[in-house]
Amino acid sequence: MSGLSGSKSEFLYKRAKDLMPGGVSSPVRAFSPYPFFVSRSGGSRIVDVDGKEYVDYCLAYGPLILGHSPPDVMSAVKEQLDKGTMYGCPTEAEVELAELVCDSVPCVDMVRLVNTGTEATMSAIRAARGFTQKRKIVKFEGCYHGAHDCVLVKAGSGATTLGMPDSLGVPEDSTRNTLVIPFNDFDAVENLVSTNDDVAAVIIEPVIGNAGVIPPKKGYLHQIRELTKRHGIVLIFDEVITGFRLAFGGAQEYYDVVPDMVTLGKIMGGGFPIGAYGGRKEIMEMIAPTGKVYQAGTYSGNPVSVAAGLGTLRHIQGQGDSFYQDLRERADRMCDAIQDTIGDYGFSFQINKVASMFQIFFTKDPVRDYATAKKADRERFALFFHELLRHGVFIPPSQFETCFLSSAHTDEDIEKTLDAYNHAFKAAKATFGN
Repeated sequence: MSGLSGSKSEFLYKRAKDLMPGGVSSPVRAFSPYPFFVSRSGGSRIVDVDGKEYVDYCLAYGPLILGHSPPDVMSAVKEQLDKGTMYGCPTEAEVELAELVCDSVPCVDMVRLVNTGTEATMSAIRAARGFTQKRKIVKFEGCYHGAHDCVLVKAGSGATTLGMPDSLGVPEDSTRNTLVIPFNDFDAVENLVSTNDDVAAVIIEPVIGNAGVIPPKKGYLHQIRELTKRHGIVLIFDEVITGFRLAFGGAQEYYDVVPDMVTLGKIMGGGFPIGAYGGRKEIMEMIAPTGKVYQAGTYSGNPVSVAAGLGTLRHIQGQGDSFYQDLRERADRMCDAIQDTIGDYGFSFQINKVASMFQIFFTKDPVRDYATAKKADRERFALFFHELLRHGVFIPPSQFETCFLSSAHTDEDIEKTLDAYNHAFKAAKATFGN
């Protein structure tokens, strides 16, 4: 279906699947009949090993808000590489990155740098439990908080696509203290919290980015903030995706809601591995070596990742509010044009969008939570994905991921994308009808 038969990608995939589970290093990269393999990238484009170029809206699942290989980031990384790749000692640059995060993200008094979003959410939950001396956490259906045991329950992302919302190998004891409720249903949160006095934390993606794009209802995050504050529960915003994406202060700034803790990653690393968790000083001072909540990492604060993160964030900061306004306006124009185009074919569909994040669902029902997202026609989406790929546009292969715009996308890219969408809708019409 992808038009890659007999390609170098096919050959590489045959080699890879004998060496790596599913032939990939992460399940979200797998799609039928096989993924294309990338040789290089630049700006808004990636190029596969056979020389085919794609306009990229996956953007490595969110980190590349400036596009591929932006000059400011590349020069910062090259400069650091000449100085060394890692030291196992503190650096001035990580202090500067910590200062930038503390100054920019509303809830953060102190921050700890880690290596991945998974590590950040795992550590934030541990800190919240240590601080409250309670055991249970509340999460929401379809919210993905990484691949550690206690949050792999109705987790969205690749787990949903592969039909495995819970993972083998996770003992029941690991999820015994994880309470799961629907997203965008405040009564469910209120009822659960009022009947449990052992809840340490509520962790939530303020915008679900791992079951497609699902925004919060108006006032929903404010209601959760007031409820958790009233009950002495630590509220954790998982902003691995939304941090520095919706606004420089993340979803907290965008929705004007300040949690107790936040987890960050993706954009913060400028395309290099990084994660972070931070929050109120009294919680963060529980972390070793200051306190008794242990967390450590050999690669934490890696100077190359820190240099890339500083290069990215300083570039955005230098542009001011106009950076995000421009991204939002281009996303609006593109989604409006897609909506007009798809409407001509008579499909039942929804386009969910927040700032520069968007996703299409082939369903007649508004997508407000995990349950309504799962009603979308995945077969139609799969055909749609492959047709876009054939016409040189790459979006995430899964219905349950997010498309992103970057500052590198041009008007020409958007015109090419709209033309590809038109071809994809035409193919879906011919195959499935309305």
